[in-house]
Amino acid sequence: MNKALISALILCLVSVAGCAYRFGMSDKSLPGGYTQVAIPVFRNITSEVGIEPLFTNALIRKFARSHVARVSDKDSSPLLLTGTLTELRIERGPPGDVRNNFGSLPADSVLSTDYRIIARLSLTLTRKSDEKIIWEGAFSNEKSYYGPRLVTSVVNSANATYNQSVKMQKISELAEDMMTEAHDRMTENF
Repeated sequence: MNKALISALILCLVSVAGCAYRFGMSDKSLPGGYTQVAIPVFRNITSEVGIEPLFTNALIRKFARSHVARVSDKDSSPLLLTGTLTELRIERGPPGDVRNNFGSLPADSVLSTDYRIIARLSLTLTRKSDEKIIWEGAFSNEKSYYGPRLVTSVVNSANATYNQSVKMQKISELAEDMMTEAHDRMTENF
C-alpha cells in the first residue's frame, strides 16, 4: 500500500473516532441517568375493559430486554413511570359489496370487511423525591384487521369469537409497537 492511502485511512479513522456519532448501538439511559424505575399498571379511561395490562407488560418487557433500567417496586425506586390509556377506538372500514357474494341477502345488508383500531396513551416519568416530571410523552398508533369472511351463500354466520380474538391480538401488537417507541424515545441520549 502506498503512504498516501495509509495516511488517508488513518485520518478517516481518527475523524470518525472523534465524532459524536457512533456506529452500532448507542448508550441509552433514563433521563437523569437513573437505573431503577417503578411501572404500576396503567390507568385505562377507555371503554375497552382489560387492555391496560397489555400495554404495561409490554413496556416492562422492553426494559427487561434492554437492561437500560431495572423495573422495581414503588417503594425502592427513585422514579415512577405512570401511563394513561386515553383512547381505544374501533372504526369499521367501508362495507363490502355483499350482493355479489350473497344473492339471498336483502339489498340494504351491510357486512363490514375490515376494521381499524386506534390507540392513544400518555406516559409520565416522575422523580419521587420532589414529584418533578422529568419526562413525558404522548403516543398514538393504529392497526387494521379484516372482519370474518363469508364466501358462500350457504354460510350465513361467522365464528362469533373470531372478531374478539383478532381484535385482542391486534391490540397486543399495538401495545408492543407503542411501548417500543415509548421505550426508545424515553431512553434516547443525544
